[in-house]
Amino acid sequence: MKRLVCLVPLLLGACAQTADLEPAPGQSLPPAPYGAQDPLTPEELLELDPQAAPERSVELRRESEEREDDPFDLPPER
Repeated sequence: MKRLVCLVPLLLGACAQTADLEPAPGQSLPPAPYGAQDPLTPEELLELDPQAAPERSVELRRESEEREDDPFDLPPER
């Protein structure tokens, strides 16, 4: 039984697709964007634009900094 439990994740990991992506039978790729000559390839369609996956800033603050006055930091109303 223990062997079976260890074997299942290996079998599931081995079923990854290695062939190129193709549209489903009877379907086609989306039309080319406005102004483009050729339609996008499947790999180009899978790329994330910068707004969907922005790069992270790893800059750390090394010293304390005075906060600027925030006009929207108001006390709660009663």
